[in-house]
Amino acid sequence: MTDPTGSPPAERHQEIELKYRVSDLAAGERLLDVAAWGPLGATGGRVRETRMEDRYVDTPAGDLERAGYAVRLRRGPNGTIVSAKSLARTVAPDGAMTREELEGPADPVAPAGEWPPSDARSMVLEHAGDAALVERLTVRQRRRKRIVKIGTTRVELSLDEVEVVAGDAVLGAFVELEAELVTGDEAALGTLAAVFDAEPGLRRASSSKLETAMAIIAGDPSVGPSATDTPTAPRLVVGKAPGVLPDDHVPEAGRKVMRFHLARMLAYEAGARSGEVMEDIHKMRVATRRQRAAWRVFGGSFRPGRTKRYRDGLREIAARLGAVRDLDVLLEGADLYRADLPTTEQRALEPLLSAWRGHREDARTLLIRELDSRRYQRWLDDYLDFVRTDGAAVLPVGPVQPHRVRDTAPSRIWAAYEQVRGYEPVLRWADVETLHELRIAGKWLRYSLEFVREALGAEADPLIARVTALQDHLGLMNDADVTAGMARTFLVEHAGDLSPLESAAIGRYLVDRERETMRLRRTVGPAWRGVAGVRFRRGLGRVVAGL
Repeated sequence: MTDPTGSPPAERHQEIELKYRVSDLAAGERLLDVAAWGPLGATGGRVRETRMEDRYVDTPAGDLERAGYAVRLRRGPNGTIVSAKSLARTVAPDGAMTREELEGPADPVAPAGEWPPSDARSMVLEHAGDAALVERLTVRQRRRKRIVKIGTTRVELSLDEVEVVAGDAVLGAFVELEAELVTGDEAALGTLAAVFDAEPGLRRASSSKLETAMAIIAGDPSVGPSATDTPTAPRLVVGKAPGVLPDDHVPEAGRKVMRFHLARMLAYEAGARSGEVMEDIHKMRVATRRQRAAWRVFGGSFRPGRTKRYRDGLREIAARLGAVRDLDVLLEGADLYRADLPTTEQRALEPLLSAWRGHREDARTLLIRELDSRRYQRWLDDYLDFVRTDGAAVLPVGPVQPHRVRDTAPSRIWAAYEQVRGYEPVLRWADVETLHELRIAGKWLRYSLEFVREALGAEADPLIARVTALQDHLGLMNDADVTAGMARTFLVEHAGDLSPLESAAIGRYLVDRERETMRLRRTVGPAWRGVAGVRFRRGLGRVVAGL
């Protein structure tokens, strides 16, 4: 096969792998842990997660399939790869399948003749000629993989949660476990097959993902959900951390952060709906705030026109959650204040608290209405696709443009710190409004550090704790100030409805909140010095230099 450009073709590759259809996701997840395999003597590297979008293409006349190849364009954070896999394959007695695979770089929007030279490009041009390539279907995958060593043999084990997409619709989903030989003895696959065959949640699969996807589109009930079923989308797993690494591209680091906090947001949605655990409202709101902050930190790497709807949807749900949570904070603070008061004084505060409880119920009704709306569900489905799909809506970068976490995080962190340090000349005389602005600046410094915590290393933890302490102190001051303002407004608006005892009790609560606001304003010094001092600056310099 000769490349029309005259460039030498890339080396051909033989793919040798085991494939299993997974009906019990927990069984597949268990097999990612080599400790579950018994006496195989296997060791493995850590599990890595990637999101991929594969577009299968052919000419309108099906020339590539007739030539015996399935051709896909895989979009990822490092660009687009074209893979051409032979439809013909040999199957060994142990179930391992072998087939030819060609790969090379590609451009998802340019014709094949303009792709960089490769064996895959040559094959496409030989059989498709000048015909345009059209999309047959799209497969989206959440892949968790690890390299497993059995003796001197290395095998890549991957668990793939797959969605089948045609047009704009998700038509079905399935899960596969694959074990592909990387180097060494093919007999190791037979050893693995004996382990996997014994798992009740797995069964041998002889079809490719494309063949399975085409069967789903055709409505074949033997392969899983059909076009008439409600598809089961791959779930978002609530992890311990976003997993941002120094070499991650900035948009994909942002996608990791958004995906991590979206998973948390959804994990607390049921509790927020039920209202049984008020803390779930708070946690869902925090997760929403973190996503909005991630858009501020990383959003410049995405196409604004294509991602505006995600930011708008987050703003809407954050506002609904915030309206409920802010009233929860008011009521919790008021309950603490009146806990040690005489019964008469407690009862005298009831008109204020009853009004706040009514406002909270109204806000909660609007929140549930939003969560139940078709608009929210459409937004969520779309946003889930975005956070699952590496490369989606990413702005292109030039070859020398800084685009990795290690290249861009230092300047972003220092810029956020400069905004905090800018308050130093006025701190002694700052009013509540100015200190609230300092709190917001501290929030962005905290997020700039937290989002890349794993990349910065363990030394970043005490720095984040110091920024959090300043933010918490100023947050309590803001809560006290807001409470005083709302109590004052209530007294003015209901002056003719309150008894003298009630007016006096609410007035005393107002004064208490004003005094607490001033106390917190006067005592901000220690928390400020923890962030503005030379020890913090040196520590910040060390962790940033480590990138």
